[in-house]
Amino acid sequence: MESKTLVNVVRWLVILAMPAFLGFGTIRALIAWDYPAFEYARIPPDRFGLAPEERLALAHATLDYLRRPEPAEDVIYLLQELRLPDTDQPLYNESELSHMVDVKRLTDAIGRIFVGAAVIVVGGLVFLLAQPALRPVGLRTVMLSGLATVAILAAIALFILLGWSLFFVQFHELLFPPGTWTFSFSDSLIRLFPEQFWFDFGVLVSVATLLEGILVVAVGYLLGRKT
Repeated sequence: MESKTLVNVVRWLVILAMPAFLGFGTIRALIAWDYPAFEYARIPPDRFGLAPEERLALAHATLDYLRRPEPAEDVIYLLQELRLPDTDQPLYNESELSHMVDVKRLTDAIGRIFVGAAVIVVGGLVFLLAQPALRPVGLRTVMLSGLATVAILAAIALFILLGWSLFFVQFHELLFPPGTWTFSFSDSLIRLFPEQFWFDFGVLVSVATLLEGILVVAVGYLLGRKT
C-alpha cells in the first residue's frame, strides 16, 4: 500500500490538472479542426470585399502558421509572405505580425501545458487505478476532477455569456502587452477574425469542456458505484 501522503499528492495533482487537460485539449482540437469554415457560414461576410473563398483561404494560411511546431520567430515569414488577393500589398502590417508572434507563443505554451497536464492526469490515474487497493480512491479522484472542471468551466461560460466585453478585454490585457492587441476594423486580423468569431470560439470551448467534465463526473460516479 502506497503511503497516504503520496496518494493524496497524486489525487490533488490529477484534480487540479484535469481542467487544463480538458480545456486546453479542446482548444488544440479546435485549432486543428477547420473552425473558420464552420464559423464563416454563421457570421457576416467581410465588409471590405474579401470573397468568402478568399477569406477562408487566408484564415487557413494563418492557422497553418499557428500549427507549425517551430518557434514563432522562425515561421513568421509564412504570414509576412501573405498578400491581399490580386495585389502586392501585405496581408498583415507590422503591428499585426508582432501580435501574431505573441499569439503563437501563447498557443505553443497552451500546447506545452496540455502535454504536462496529460502526463499528470494519465500517469496519476494509472497509478491509482492499476492498484486494486487504490481503485476506489482513483475513481473518486476521477469524479472530483470532473467536478472541478465543471465548476471552473461553468464560471467561465457564465462570464463569457454575461460579460463578454469585459472577459475579452481582461483576457487580452492579462496575456498580451498593453496596446499591442487593438486594431482597426479595416486591418486584416479583424477582417479575418472579428469579435464574433472569438465570442463563438469561447462559447464552443467552454461548453464543450463543460460537457467533457460532466462526462468525467459520470464515468467516475458510475464506475465508483460498481466498485
